[in-house]
Amino acid sequence: MASFRFLRAALLTLLLGASAVLAQATPSDAEDKLIDTLIQRVSKMSAMVFLRNGNEYNAADAAKHMQAKYDYFKKELATAEDFIERCASRSEMTGQAYKVKLNNGAVRDANEFLNSELRALRQQGKKSSG
Repeated sequence: MASFRFLRAALLTLLLGASAVLAQATPSDAEDKLIDTLIQRVSKMSAMVFLRNGNEYNAADAAKHMQAKYDYFKKELATAEDFIERCASRSEMTGQAYKVKLNNGAVRDANEFLNSELRALRQQGKKSSG
């Protein structure tokens, strides 16, 4: 019986510790700025169409949706990659992947497209700071 209490106490301690770590996952100032820049970049892609749950949205509406999801999930995210995965890649309601229709009519997964845009932003940041 004593070993069960010890195991239960250890498990509770582990769960509380994990909860504390997750609660501290808010993005750093640099990552927050990068996420904001990515959202702004999306808002200016006026020739693109964003596909979400079978509906088409313009860039401004897509950016507003991403911002709203970011505001909601911010405390659970640590990086811009986390933001893309949690807020800009799929529907929380349906689990359906978001898509992006490019100017030439090609359709890409939003996750792939936004990670590519993020890599470009990170490269620009390296060039301007180096």
